[in-house]
Amino acid sequence: MGKNLQSGDRLRPVDLARGHGLSTQAVRNYEEAGILPAAGRTPHGYRTYTSLHAGALRAFLALVPGHGHRTATSIMRAVNQGAVDGAFRLIDESHAQLLDDRQTLQAVENALRDLEPATAPEPGVGPEPAAVSGPGGTFIGPLADQLGIRPATLRKWERAGLMRPHRDPRTGYRVYDEADVRDARLTHQLRRGGYLLEQIAPLIAQVRAAGGLEPLEAALHDWHGRLSARGRAMLTGAAELEAYLGERG
Repeated sequence: MGKNLQSGDRLRPVDLARGHGLSTQAVRNYEEAGILPAAGRTPHGYRTYTSLHAGALRAFLALVPGHGHRTATSIMRAVNQGAVDGAFRLIDESHAQLLDDRQTLQAVENALRDLEPATAPEPGVGPEPAAVSGPGGTFIGPLADQLGIRPATLRKWERAGLMRPHRDPRTGYRVYDEADVRDARLTHQLRRGGYLLEQIAPLIAQVRAAGGLEPLEAALHDWHGRLSARGRAMLTGAAELEAYLGERG
């Protein structure tokens, strides 16, 4: 990173920006957001930065890939305000979320291994029967209870094309066969993993077209890769943040 030769160890906004492929306006925005410490001023009112500001910028940019822009901003703001424990708590929360995502991925993989044809539950009471006659058929209420979601969610997934229940000719109620239950369980697990409905739809379509679950293997491999990359990015961010904390003393 170049320095202003007329100002010794002081850095101009453009010096700080060029070293990271940013605009000078972005640097000013980061300062105003509290990501960088307040800049010094020349007698003419121009901003001047130091190696401390450069360290703050490096720490922030390293934190973003692992923690996201919003959390990285909050971490840097807390550090610059002297609330280091608050920054550590935010970092802990990100690590807890990463662990939760890993556990969700494991749950998805377990779901794929453990998918079995749904058995028809015992008849129940209520506006819709709890089950239908015939192998592997269930109504919306029991399926929603099994997944721990509301029936309205299943109807929303149906509108998105994620399952295609048929109607009982006697009652007109939705009937979910074994393939529908499989797709509902996969949708439920993938939603927990952060997938959007529009991302899940082509996976479900591939499962149907292939007649099995093999197409999900690529998605799970990609998911593993993204979690690993996020974990490594957190390590990189932690190293840069530690360096910045050392500079701050």
